[in-house]
Amino acid sequence: MSVAVTRSWTGMRGIASVPSYVIMQPTTLCNLDCIYCYLPFRAVDRRMPLEVAESVAESVNAWAKLSPRFSVVWHGGEPLAAGREHLAALMAPFRGVEHHVQTNATLIDDAWCGFLAERGVRVGVSIDGPPDLTAQRVNRAGQPAYHRIMEGIAALRRHGVPFAALCVVTAPRPGLAGRLYHFFVELGCYALGINVEEREGVNTRDTGYPGGAVRAFWSELTGAWRADPRIELREVEWALRYAGAALAGTADDLLPRQLDPIPVVAEDGRVVLLSPELAGFADRRYGDFASGTVREAPLHEIVAAAAARPGGWIAEYLTGIEACRASCPYFGFCGGAHAANRYFEHGRFDGTQTDHCRNSKISLLEGVLDHAGGH
Repeated sequence: MSVAVTRSWTGMRGIASVPSYVIMQPTTLCNLDCIYCYLPFRAVDRRMPLEVAESVAESVNAWAKLSPRFSVVWHGGEPLAAGREHLAALMAPFRGVEHHVQTNATLIDDAWCGFLAERGVRVGVSIDGPPDLTAQRVNRAGQPAYHRIMEGIAALRRHGVPFAALCVVTAPRPGLAGRLYHFFVELGCYALGINVEEREGVNTRDTGYPGGAVRAFWSELTGAWRADPRIELREVEWALRYAGAALAGTADDLLPRQLDPIPVVAEDGRVVLLSPELAGFADRRYGDFASGTVREAPLHEIVAAAAARPGGWIAEYLTGIEACRASCPYFGFCGGAHAANRYFEHGRFDGTQTDHCRNSKISLLEGVLDHAGGH
């Protein structure tokens, strides 16, 4: 099955001045110490002051009036490690938004379920499959966290709190996907996202996996989902949507016209745009990757300034996006390599193809098409 497209791609030029969601880091602390984690300060408990959330909310509430569904995503660290009282106070200033939380679920109990249900928080749980596949999720003593994760999931199910799942896959290969998919169907999640492990942040492990094995993994996963499509499968459904649009000649319409700025607000109020994985890092060449702090300027002004006058590493990244557009036949599918992957793999932002591109974009699309073409 071929989806060759010859028209030039017009989307993803420059940065939008209004994001579709904002990521908030209520605490740097995580109670786990996952082997592949990229976060630099996860052993330190730095909590977001209320005034930071209040400042962010002033901009977000105005943006939310322009959007039928604006999201505030509470990420970490482990966001629940901030505690119910503090997280409630941080959420309180926001109006007209949809709250999301990405959690390892180990702290979830009946009280947390009540908190989440009362506020209509959309829950994402990080778990990598059966015990042997979740073995890299460990506590500070190096002990497996699987059973505590499953206890939290059991509490969510007991209270009828819907949840999506996010799975990190190390070394994707044939024979793995079917087992994974069956696990998540039985787990009770309504949606599943697959993240092939990435070399970024403090995680420097090699992610140059054999292309044929990764492609076969995605093909097998597509087959498992098509045989029993009871849950949403984020990556596969997007690839099939793209393939259908490409065959219809409408694929260029799928890309946004501009890059989503994706503001991530660190616990101290610093704002990193375009790539949450860069939060907390600095570089001798680029300096601090933050574009400003909400303690000194409103969030909407920080975003608008970067969109109007991109400079530094952001300008270099936009050059890299244009290089992808000019050189990569998969640009219409992914919109260009992500900033953090370029930096942590190449040491700069104007490079093009990365391991993440090969594992989670190119092999994904080719694997999905392999399955679709054979059935």
